[in-house]
Amino acid sequence: MSRLVSLLLSLSCLVALHGCAVARVGDNLPYGVLNNNDVELVRDGLPTYLLMIDGLITNWPESENLLRGGAGLYSAYAGLFVQDPERASTLSTKALGYAVRAACERDDALCNVRSLNVLALEKALEDTRRGDVPVLYTLGTVWAGYIQIHSSDWNAVADLARVRALLERVIALDEHYERGQAHMYLAVLDSLLPEALGGQPASAKAHFEQAIALSDSRNLMAMVLYAERYARMTFDRPLHDRLLQQVLEADPAEHGLTLQNTFAQQQAEQLLAEADDYF
Repeated sequence: MSRLVSLLLSLSCLVALHGCAVARVGDNLPYGVLNNNDVELVRDGLPTYLLMIDGLITNWPESENLLRGGAGLYSAYAGLFVQDPERASTLSTKALGYAVRAACERDDALCNVRSLNVLALEKALEDTRRGDVPVLYTLGTVWAGYIQIHSSDWNAVADLARVRALLERVIALDEHYERGQAHMYLAVLDSLLPEALGGQPASAKAHFEQAIALSDSRNLMAMVLYAERYARMTFDRPLHDRLLQQVLEADPAEHGLTLQNTFAQQQAEQLLAEADDYF
């Protein structure tokens, strides 16, 4: 999966912190990061959040919100900024552990989620409700980040079907959650491989377009991933260039999406610069 997708983990987890103990410092603390247009500043600041969330979890080990926040932060930091494979593996493993603990606090049926086969997981998910969406989304996206870092481990890659089941349940319960970004994750999963090797480009296209529609075209990351993962896979140069030009011409400032959109614009410039070599 793309480095772009890893960034989403940090953004999602910061929203999760909004309603937990960190909010005692100030309800707008997460948005001080989400609405920042300096990606490097956020990179330098994330370790502070990691230490803070670990301390809070030590004090409140059964807090679902804190566990979700810790899962997202560690996953984001490992996927985006850690270059050493062994260290990234350790951090992403910790992230997934927090995510599973959060899911277990929410629903006893999910305590052994990593050992459930896909059918058993789908059965357990049948009893989940809209209020369970945040923890399901965190578990699905953090698990995706774990698989990305452990992509050489076929046992980890085999868990993609479980990730899909979680994200599909999120969409069934509330596809608007996080402005439709569960659709974006599923689109990336569907476009990991070309159609001849089992990819599902038609499904990927539909998920990308729905993610864009649910954000009223303000989620620039969805457009960049649409170009990178789908347009390139299908060698659709007009679609590729149109999406990326639209991203570059957009105003990145959007409450809760500014950081994400700023990063997306940086990636759009790079993808356009490489386009002649690719197509």
